[in-house]
This record gives sequence, C-alpha cells and structure tokens, in this order.
Amino acid sequence: MKYLLIMQIDPAVLESLTEAQGREIETGHGRFMEEITRTGELIGTQALADPSRSAVVSVRDGATTVTDGPFVEAKEYMGGFYVIDVETPERAYELAAKIPDAGIEGLAVEVRPVVFTAGFGLTEPEAS
Repeated sequence: MKYLLIMQIDPAVLESLTEAQGREIETGHGRFMEEITRTGELIGTQALADPSRSAVVSVRDGATTVTDGPFVEAKEYMGGFYVIDVETPERAYELAAKIPDAGIEGLAVEVRPVVFTAGFGLTEPEAS
C-alpha cells in the first residue's frame, strides 16, 4: 500500500530552531532517505517552497484567475512529502516517526493512504 507522508511546517517553529537543530533536521532527512531507498520503500520525495511563493488558479465561467497564495490563511503548511510503498499502516507510522520533523514540538507528519497513483516512474496508472 502506498502512503503519503506529509510534513506539516510551522514557520515560527522553524525560525526558533538553533542552527545545530536545523542541521540535524537536514542530516536526519538524508539518513531517512538512505534507509527507505535501501529497503525499497521510497517511491519519491519533494520539498516545497514557502507558500508566499505560491499561486492559486481557479476557473469560473470559463475565466481563469491567478492570485497570490496561499488560498486559506493558516499557520501551518505542507512543506514537503515522501511517497512510500509499505506492507502495513503500522510500517507507514513507523517510518513517519523517523522523519526528523516528527520529533519537533509544533511540527508533525501526516500519514495518508494513496488511493490512486500515476507518475513517480510507474509505467501506468495504478489504483491502490
């Protein structure tokens, strides 16, 4: 089963970290990626830019509107994600707990099952 491990980011929390804590997050992600690549559980990962660099696109009555994002005011935002393929939900939770962000007060990792997959090197769309 495929899962999306979503890193929920609070910029105030990130700004409060020491330089050493920031480096530990970076190296922790490196170790995590090495582990799940080695075990064959990593499908892909992406880090996302700050929402201040986002745009929101909507189409109403055939007219496209592009506005600065984010659409909804929120303290937290999705900072990035991993797509993994594991045997059980428990394994997904176990891996999510290894992501450095999960161990920092004010940050979290959401685990969500994937119900449809295309891309990420797959040759055809796959329903999970």
